[in-house]
Amino acid sequence: MVNKDQVAGVAKQVKGSVKEAAGKATGNRQTQAEGTGDRIAGKVQKAYGDVKDKVKKGKKAL
Repeated sequence: MVNKDQVAGVAKQVKGSVKEAAGKATGNRQTQAEGTGDRIAGKVQKAYGDVKDKVKKGKKAL
């Protein structure tokens, strides 16, 4: 089962990747850096959602 943190994390990763690519293409370092930050934040949020999901599944097993 997918939770909202996993979905939001993937969405942030995609948004960050697009923003990062746009920054590279235009030579805008600030946009590129913001995109990198968004992408990393998305990875962290998705990982948090993954852990939350595993904990929830573990509680069901008990």
